[in-house]
Amino acid sequence: MSTYTQIIYHIVFSTKNRRPTLVADRREDLFRYIWGIIKNNHGHLYRINGIEDHLHILTSLHPTICLADLVKDIKTESSKWIKENNIFSDFDYWQDGYAAFTHSSEQKSPLIEYIKNQQEHHRVLSFEDELKRILQEAGVEYDPKYLR
Repeated sequence: MSTYTQIIYHIVFSTKNRRPTLVADRREDLFRYIWGIIKNNHGHLYRINGIEDHLHILTSLHPTICLADLVKDIKTESSKWIKENNIFSDFDYWQDGYAAFTHSSEQKSPLIEYIKNQQEHHRVLSFEDELKRILQEAGVEYDPKYLR
C-alpha cells in the first residue's frame, strides 16, 4: 500500500519582538524564497502573505517531513538569505515559536482568501488580537504573556 495524506497547515510566525521590519517592496521576494524552501521539502504552497511583523503560510507537507523541521528550515534559511542579501535592513530574526493549525480541504479556499487579505484586515486588527482569535477558534490554550 502507498502512503496517502491530506493535511493542510496554516502556519503563523512573527519577526523577533514583532518588529515591523518586513517592508512591502521586498516582501514578494521573501514569499518566493519561502515558496522555494517549501518546494525543496516536497510541500505544496497554497498561499503565503503577511505584513510588516508576521507571516501566514498555508501549505501541505510530504508525509516524510515533520512540521517543526519545515518551520525551522523556513526560518533558518530565510533569515540567512535576508541578512546575506540585505533584503530588510532592520530585520534581526524570526520569533522563537510559531503557531500551526491543521485544516480540512473544505477550509482551504476560505483560508486562501483570508491570507490573501492580510493587509486589509490588519488595518483594523492587531497581530496579537488576530492570533488570540485564531487560537481561541482552534481551541488552543495559551499563555497571553507569550503573545506579546
